[in-house]
Formats: sequence, C-alpha cells, structure tokens
Amino acid sequence: MLEHPKASFVDRIEETMIAALLGAMTLITFANVVARYAFNSNILWALELTVFMFGWLVLLGAPYAVKKGTHLGVDAVINTLPDGMRKVFALLAVTVCIIFTFLLLKGAWDYWANFANLPRTEGRWFPTGFQEKFRGQGWFETNDIPHPVILNWMADVFNDGTAYEKLPRMVPYMILPISMALMLFRFIQAAVLIWTGKIDCIIASHEVEDEIEEIRQSHQETAQ
Repeated sequence: MLEHPKASFVDRIEETMIAALLGAMTLITFANVVARYAFNSNILWALELTVFMFGWLVLLGAPYAVKKGTHLGVDAVINTLPDGMRKVFALLAVTVCIIFTFLLLKGAWDYWANFANLPRTEGRWFPTGFQEKFRGQGWFETNDIPHPVILNWMADVFNDGTAYEKLPRMVPYMILPISMALMLFRFIQAAVLIWTGKIDCIIASHEVEDEIEEIRQSHQETAQ
C-alpha cells in the first residue's frame, strides 16, 4: 500500500468525503422512497443529485484505490522476475499511469473550464497554452437541483449578477479536474516509493487475499 502508518490530513479529508457521500446518497434515496410510497409525492431533485454524488464517489474512489493499491492488476509474470527487473517494470507501469492520468487531467479541465468561465487548454494531447478567446458557460444550470442560498455569491462572479434558479453545472463537474489531479498525485507518490525501494508494485498483489483470509477467519472465530 502507498499510505503511511499515520494517515495524512489529505487522506483523512479523502476518506471523510467518500464516507459522507455514501451516507448522504443512502439518506436521500431512502427519503425519496418514503416520500413516494408513503405520501405519494416525490423529491424532484433527488435522482439528479444522487447521480452526481455517485459520480463524485467513483471519481474520488479511483485515487483512493491507487493509494491503497487496490486497482485490478495481474502480477503472475512480475512475481517471477528478480528484484531489479521487478523494480524496472514497476517504474515503467507507474510511468504509463502518470502519462495516462495527465491526459485525463487535461481532458477533465477542458470539459469543466468553460462552465467556470475559464479557458480550456490548447493542444490535442498535451497542453501548449490556454485559449485566448472562449465563450464562458457559467450560466449553465443543472436540471432539478435547487441553488443553495449559501452559494448566491456565484451569481455575481459567474453569471453577471443574474441569480441562479438551479445549481450551476460547474459545481458538480468540478470533481473531474480535482479527482484527476488527486490521482496524478497518487501515482507520483507511488513512483517515488518505488524509486526509493519502499514498495515494488502499484497493486496490492496477494496482500488483499491475505487480508480477506484474515477477515474470514476473524468472522469464523466470532461465530464460534
């Protein structure tokens, strides 16, 4: 695993947000079910909000899985190599992941930027600069999610003073560049740990199987 014995401040924020999103999704879905079957009503914005929250959960979970080393991987060949070659292949793998994640970050920024009245990057693959001329789309709103009062300041900053009726799309979409930046950070962390010899693989390998076996044995002992 990539984490240190004592979780950092960033780690705690990450884990808290994932837990909060999962809990909030459960509560909103439960409330909507009760409203529908008990009161023949409907929370209009519940479906759209839970969809966005699920997207946040997945996108935050991806870098968290990198930190934990729990992304799927095949280590049958790697485990047969000597330590030196194993390190070379691990560095090669993490380098490919860093390049791919950087491309995802560029795409995520380019998709979100105009919704926040910010310029997209120039260049097809790698950014070569920022657009000089672009059309800001800060006025785009979600379909059903009400605009919270606490975010009324956004109208002056992003919508020329015109009040939002619904939540602007820049808010739910901002998780795209944030999550990709966090995942890039996690892969760079992994590369440093591999280079310094603290880990030799970016997946958990058989550690996960060992942990599952420990949990199974613990449950058996509890049942007895």
